[in-house]
Amino acid sequence: MLKNEEQEPKSTKVEAQTKNDSGDYFADFDFTGLKLDLETMLKAGVHFGHQKSRRDPKMEQYIYTTRKGISIIDLQKTLEKIEEALKFIQEVKASGKKILFVGTKKQFHNLIKSAALKCQMPYVVDRWLGGTFTNFKIIRSRAKYLKENLSKMEKGEFKVYTKLEQLKKKEELEKLEKKMGGIMDMTELPGAIIVTDIKKDSLAVKEARQLGIPVIAIADTNCNPDLADYPIPANDDAISSVRLILAYICKTIIE
Repeated sequence: MLKNEEQEPKSTKVEAQTKNDSGDYFADFDFTGLKLDLETMLKAGVHFGHQKSRRDPKMEQYIYTTRKGISIIDLQKTLEKIEEALKFIQEVKASGKKILFVGTKKQFHNLIKSAALKCQMPYVVDRWLGGTFTNFKIIRSRAKYLKENLSKMEKGEFKVYTKLEQLKKKEELEKLEKKMGGIMDMTELPGAIIVTDIKKDSLAVKEARQLGIPVIAIADTNCNPDLADYPIPANDDAISSVRLILAYICKTIIE
């Protein structure tokens, strides 16, 4: 099965195999039985890259071969890079810093959110707000406003307003929560960010690099791995592949 065939894993069939009825991909995940080996990655389709014509020259070092015009990632090198990334993640966790999960590709919203919540880490899945890092003071004030007002709404403190005013306030908070609900409790810049698509979330990567925040990222064959401090060469399109990489990361953070 090659990459063009691997587009199917985005379908309901595969999703049903990897998440429970609530849509939580990691609620019932068995981390004790998780193996970090080539066979597990092979089964998850981690090795399927993009068409050769879309290959980034800097990914050549991670390509094993080309099959029917599709780049095949060298899983031995993927294994080495995952181990490097996990060792660094252990260091960040030990420092007490948060690790921000970033993945705004629509089909992965629930997957990224599920992984972050499992690890009790902040996340961004809707879209990256420009200035989240570079203008953190402003972003933090908005997140604080959101948290305080959600608490007021829960306590019924908005009942002193008219129904129209309550409705407008509720709509405002819903929009704000969609944008920054995942970073509502992030009181300082993270110790690292985990990105599931370097191209899709290029703005997040750019801001992190500007401020010297280490970037751990899945690097598919059409990406520039040099943009990440800890690139993990892997398929960033298949849910099975991304979920496995996140599972390794979650296990490391939790343990």
